[in-house]
Amino acid sequence: MSYIFGFAGSNSSTSINYKLVRYTASLISGNELKLLDMANCPFPMYSEDYEKENGYSNSLIEVKNTIQNAKGIILSVNEHNSNPSAYFKNLIDWLSRVDKNFIDGKKLLLMSTSGGKRGAKGAFEVTEKLLARFGAELVASFSLPGFHDNFDMEKGILDKDLSKSHKEALENFMEAIG
Repeated sequence: MSYIFGFAGSNSSTSINYKLVRYTASLISGNELKLLDMANCPFPMYSEDYEKENGYSNSLIEVKNTIQNAKGIILSVNEHNSNPSAYFKNLIDWLSRVDKNFIDGKKLLLMSTSGGKRGAKGAFEVTEKLLARFGAELVASFSLPGFHDNFDMEKGILDKDLSKSHKEALENFMEAIG
C-alpha cells in the first residue's frame, strides 16, 4: 500500500505550517502516512558549482523518492515577503535538478497559513504555479489566516467556517487519491 506524504515548506523548528500539516494528517485514517519535519533537512543553497563539486545529498534523494512513491502529497507553505520561503524555493531548485519530474502526476493538497489576515496567500499562489510546472495536480487547497487566533493543536481549527473549508479540502483530496 502506498502512503500519503506530508511536509511544510518551512525549515523552522516551530513551523506553524508543519503544525497544520500534522493536524491535517491526524484527521486521516485507513492510510499510511509519512510526515517529514523539514527542520531536520538542511540543504545548502543551490548553485551549479556546488552541484558539480558535491552532487546530490542522500537526504535530497530520499525526499525525491518519498515524493515520487507517495500516492498523494499534503504540503503547507509559509510566506516571506509574499513569496515562499527561500528554504522552500531552494528545495524545489534541488529537487528539479535531481529529476525535473520529481512531482509529476502527484495529487496535491496545497495549504498555507500565517499569523496574518491573508493566510500566506502570496506564497500559496506562487507555489501553486511552480509545482504545476513540474506536473503536480492540485486537487484541493486551503488557507488558514490568523493562525495564532484560529488554531489550537488539540482543538484544531477554531473558526467554524474555516474548519468546514479545511474538512472539505481534505475530503476532496482523499477522494481524488482514492
